[in-house]
Amino acid sequence: MTPETVLEIGKQAMVVTAMLAAPLLLSALVVGLLVGMFQAATQINEMTLTFVPKLMVVLLVLLFAGPLLLKTLLGFTIGLFERIPELIG
Repeated sequence: MTPETVLEIGKQAMVVTAMLAAPLLLSALVVGLLVGMFQAATQINEMTLTFVPKLMVVLLVLLFAGPLLLKTLLGFTIGLFERIPELIG
C-alpha cells in the first residue's frame, strides 16, 4: 500500500465524516440561532431553553435522515472491504 493510497482513503473518510455530521450539526445550529434570537428578544436567559429544542430537532433529523446516513456509511465501509485485495497485493 502506497502513501498516496493511505492519503486517498483518509480523504474519503474525512468526506464521509463531514457528510454524516453535517445534517445534525446544521440543524442544531439553525435551532440554536432561532432560540438565541427568541431569548434576546424576550430577555429570557434559561439554559434549558436552548438545550431541549436542539435535542428534539437533532433526534428528528436523525430519525428522518438516519437511513440515508447509514447508507452512506455502509457504502464507504463496503467499498473499503472490497478494496482489501487490491490494497494488500
